[in-house]
Amino acid sequence: MKAILIDDEPMALHFLERQLSGIEDLQIVGKFRDPFVGKQAVETSDVDLVFLDIQIPELNGMKLAEQLLACKPGLHIVFVTAHDDYAIRAFELNALDYVLKPVVRERLLNTVQRIRSEAPARNIPQAEILKMSLFQQVAIADGEGQPLELRWRTTKVQQLFLYLVQYRGQIVPKTALVDLLWSDLEPGKALQQLYTAVYYIRKTLGPYEKHFTISSTSEGYLMKLEHVQLDVDQFDKFIQSEVAIREDTIQDYESALGLVKGDYLQEHDYVWAESERQRLQAYWVQLSLQVVNWYYSNHQMEKALVRCLDICHRFPLEEEANLLLMKIFAAQGKHVAVHQQYNRIKELLQAELQEQPSPFLGEWYEQWKEDNKE
Repeated sequence: MKAILIDDEPMALHFLERQLSGIEDLQIVGKFRDPFVGKQAVETSDVDLVFLDIQIPELNGMKLAEQLLACKPGLHIVFVTAHDDYAIRAFELNALDYVLKPVVRERLLNTVQRIRSEAPARNIPQAEILKMSLFQQVAIADGEGQPLELRWRTTKVQQLFLYLVQYRGQIVPKTALVDLLWSDLEPGKALQQLYTAVYYIRKTLGPYEKHFTISSTSEGYLMKLEHVQLDVDQFDKFIQSEVAIREDTIQDYESALGLVKGDYLQEHDYVWAESERQRLQAYWVQLSLQVVNWYYSNHQMEKALVRCLDICHRFPLEEEANLLLMKIFAAQGKHVAVHQQYNRIKELLQAELQEQPSPFLGEWYEQWKEDNKE
């Protein structure tokens, strides 16, 4: 591995170089006291590893690490610090790579060996297209459907990644991210945690930097997805296409509905995801009702029944779907099922909302009973 050292203290820089010398397969290709010159060298050199002093007067080390990873997501960074108070506790909490001054050769050797053991992951062949799902279970797979495992250091790192994915293509202010995830910390410490989390997102996504990029601006972060088939985007694209439902397009409708295997980010109870979850739910119900109505109008009762039962299973209080289900049962001559379904929705509405069925549902049921008196 090729390494660059950055530390504003000349004695510390020389001592670090001496302690690293002799470590097998580690080549020091540069050492710098000026963080800006060091930054330029890292960005323009073929380098795998940077040892970086976190207490640099001209530029905060964590901020510099963030800038380096924006340019080289697969870069390994080891923080060097003389402080063992808050910084070290925070680093240990987030499992950051760090060494404490004065650096000990054995500690450096262990750090290098750990990084070397992670190196093969950076050489994963990049698929031309990745498939990512946010409905029900968050998952990423290659173009052939083989799952890719992303191991997140902490739950907050994962949450930050998913938040940036939700707002992909938009600059998300750092202040918003700090308020979302670290509102209990004072601003300086909160920003440090943010830089740390972004560092680990980039490190985790390193093998897939062709597909996921996080750009840093003075105000915030911008997540871009390239050559990634995102189920939410595919579903939205179909909704926006406003394709008329016909015999030759009904399968397109079914395929779009099939993308929505469950709720958006169903496994995570993020408050910030709720509005997007409700938006997608509303579109799914709307599209499903169109499909049920089309099947019903074209006398394909079994297909209408299957789709309608799915709506009622996911959203038991959806009255339009319950009415359609009763109509399907009626068309099939299942009179007992009609009575049971009406009583079921009536009891649910009373128990959940303390309400009676809407007039359109109650009136249809009463008229159906009148028409089917024995």
